[in-house]
Amino acid sequence: MAATISSCLSVLPTVHHRGIPNAALMNTLQHRRRSCRYVVVASACTTDRAAPVIGDTGPGSVQAAKPSGHSDDGQLAARWREIHGSNNWEGLLDPLDAVLRGELIRYGEFAQVTYDSFDYDRFSPYCGSCKYPARTFFHDVGLGGVGYEVSRYLYATCNGLKLPNFANRKHTAADAKLWSESGTFIGYVDVSTDEETARLGRRDIALAWRGTITRLEWVADLTSDQIPLRETGVPCPDPGVKVERGFAALYTNKDADCRFCRYSAREQALAEVRKLVELYHGRGEPVSVMVTGHSLGNALAMLCAFDVAQTRANASPDDSRVAAVCVFSFPGPRVGNVGFRWRFERDLGVRALRVVNVHDRVPKVPGVFFNEVAFPELVLRAVDRLGVGGVYTHLGVALELDHRASLFLKETLDISCYHNLEAHLHLLDGFRGSGEGFELRGRDPALVNKSADFLREDHMVPPV
Repeated sequence: MAATISSCLSVLPTVHHRGIPNAALMNTLQHRRRSCRYVVVASACTTDRAAPVIGDTGPGSVQAAKPSGHSDDGQLAARWREIHGSNNWEGLLDPLDAVLRGELIRYGEFAQVTYDSFDYDRFSPYCGSCKYPARTFFHDVGLGGVGYEVSRYLYATCNGLKLPNFANRKHTAADAKLWSESGTFIGYVDVSTDEETARLGRRDIALAWRGTITRLEWVADLTSDQIPLRETGVPCPDPGVKVERGFAALYTNKDADCRFCRYSAREQALAEVRKLVELYHGRGEPVSVMVTGHSLGNALAMLCAFDVAQTRANASPDDSRVAAVCVFSFPGPRVGNVGFRWRFERDLGVRALRVVNVHDRVPKVPGVFFNEVAFPELVLRAVDRLGVGGVYTHLGVALELDHRASLFLKETLDISCYHNLEAHLHLLDGFRGSGEGFELRGRDPALVNKSADFLREDHMVPPV
């Protein structure tokens, strides 16, 4: 399983200093997002045509579409419950609904910037933190004007093992005080502005969770035995609901010696959601809670969405109003057993839409032998009741994509490319439906190579 999960996350090796991003890279990405033109790509089945050219402005190309998530032509305010899975996305996935596509890309970008804002510089005393202040976060990561404001950063630890977070000491200077030895920036909570709320048709509270980067997070990934969810501190009346121990530890652990992890990631997230729900329900506004994440972040998003609904952090104090809870997740591992799925979907009514590349190996673990693909639910339940470990099943509905449909992407033996989040956002942008080819709608494919080497060589976009 270690070999399988080792593809879990492509890490940017670029060195940054706190508060000083690579200016050339940021300017380039922001310019591309705003002003590049894109080619209308022929069907992937048409192999006798020349490959598309990134940035082509010749005949057949089109102007960039509206910013990600804003090309709904005013439909979103009336359709947001449908887009959030009120009908389990029936009739919306193939062909892919245009409004749903925009929402998936927008929340996918929320997950992507958890990587872009992470301080990877192990020589910095702030290594493992977020490089940018909350008040300018979206501007600093190139998503200025997105219509959301960060309400709180989330920090996590998995301190039971007492291991350093990084392979080497974060900082070698004897007099340098580290911001935290065990904690890391793991995500954030944001909320829509008044203007964006009017466009969305409700006040949106979003939580974005980051994927695997640090040593402790890799250990959490590989700790695949299960634990009853109620033993982790998450209130659950059913003792048969079990989740992967490592994911639960990262979500619920805290460190009294760290000011950022004095409360667990769970406690931080629930407190912020409860505060915001109470505030906006008190104003009489409709409210939604959206959770997103990639890779390990997918697992944390599922746990968090379950927890929000289970603890009723999404309800007003008098229980008169309840905000809908939905997950838009990007390829990640299975999280729990059949009991977890049953309570998540049927008892709590949480909706989850998972975007996956069919060639990615990460969503195939854990549960290599006993899973929803290999056996029907009745068999999995019976095996689970016998006490056989390793029974896992995915949650929600899967939107399956195939990177081979894109003429921009090359064949590669680097399986981490199949898991790359920017590649999934590229596939979402171009996917129309089964057998309908691939046509970009406004997202620069050059972003695929931000932390990977996945674009065809003739596009001349440097890797990483």
